[in-house]
Amino acid sequence: MSRRRQDLGRRGEAVARARLKSLGYVVVASNYRSKPGEIDLVTERDGAIVFVEVRARSGPSMGLPEESITPAKRRHLIAAAQEYLDEHSQQDRQWRIDLVAVEFDRGRPPRVRIIENAIEL
Repeated sequence: MSRRRQDLGRRGEAVARARLKSLGYVVVASNYRSKPGEIDLVTERDGAIVFVEVRARSGPSMGLPEESITPAKRRHLIAAAQEYLDEHSQQDRQWRIDLVAVEFDRGRPPRVRIIENAIEL
């Protein structure tokens, strides 16, 4: 992955984290890595564990951020979430996977959309 894409991803995660916190999400972990994949943010809200995938774009040429989630990425997110639950003895908790789409446009504040239950279990 290019340094530019990594920087975009970090900026997107920072914007997502700030927005989620402002909405009452509590960030428990960042960049949780497991064999099936990585989860950008592990949060809690209203008694549920919310796994968050952050997708950022720097312009419309690559499409909407949420369009970049492939079926394989969906499977990896679900497997990583289940591994997190097992590892932390949280199998009995309610959980879901949300998506935060962040679009950067020069000179304007980032556009942020939170899509709850974005990944069907």
